[in-house]
Amino acid sequence: MSVFLELGQRPDEPGPPIHGQKTYPGDVAARLTRDAETVIARYPHSRSALLPLLHLVQSEDGCLTPAGIAFCAAQLGLTEAEVTAVATFYSMYRRTPTGEYLVGVCTNTLCAVMGGDAILDALQDHLGVHAGETTDSENGAPRVTLEHIECNAACDYAPVVMVNWEFFDNQTPSSARDLVDALRAGEPPTPTRGGPLCTFKETARILAGFADPEAAAAQGPAGPATLAGLRVARENGMQAPEVTTVTDSHAGPDDGEVAADAMKDQAAPAPSATVPAEPNTTETDPTATDRKA
Repeated sequence: MSVFLELGQRPDEPGPPIHGQKTYPGDVAARLTRDAETVIARYPHSRSALLPLLHLVQSEDGCLTPAGIAFCAAQLGLTEAEVTAVATFYSMYRRTPTGEYLVGVCTNTLCAVMGGDAILDALQDHLGVHAGETTDSENGAPRVTLEHIECNAACDYAPVVMVNWEFFDNQTPSSARDLVDALRAGEPPTPTRGGPLCTFKETARILAGFADPEAAAAQGPAGPATLAGLRVARENGMQAPEVTTVTDSHAGPDDGEVAADAMKDQAAPAPSATVPAEPNTTETDPTATDRKA
């Protein structure tokens, strides 16, 4: 009896598979290779550079493509399946072509309670697209990709809209409509905090590790709501207690200081064939350190 196994994305798996161009032109590949060498040199193990390299190829294509996946795999000595497994895990790696501005509306608990759902509905009506879709480029206007996003740790300024992962705080349906109108007019407004707004591809390149020094210098400080707890602590003379020793519930009475330095500067243990791992087992495989990155 024969069994047919269909490989690839499950029918119920959300999101499209990675598609697009399969190879880069020679000049593009050469340019990306030079940048990749710079990124890889920052890490003791080459495969640790996978995340920034995925941002690098995303800065080229505006999303991940088979060409980008193959490029990362070749640079790091990985299989395309290994790269794809990582690329499809993180939501910041896009699997569909993305506009110049990725507008994300937080619809998680607090933002939703404060009006996030109403903002998303208003933008869908205003732009004529659903979440996950991109506007057409009318008369050369920058395209906007709309999405709903999970919590971005900005609950003190809910509801929050993010544009290319820069914060626009305390939004309303009206202010959000004004925001996307400015984006489509080619007049990106200044984020509430953080650096100046740039295009999606430029943002991806920054995340790959090629930051603009002027933009980095223009990063705004955290706002009053974020620093409220720190202000109260200072007004009341409160501070965290100093940690002088690390204790272990199984340690003896004189073992606290020993435990404090026991794991200092030690690498995490490599995968072991013994399950569960035996105590004090040493990995003897010479390739183990490269597999851990």
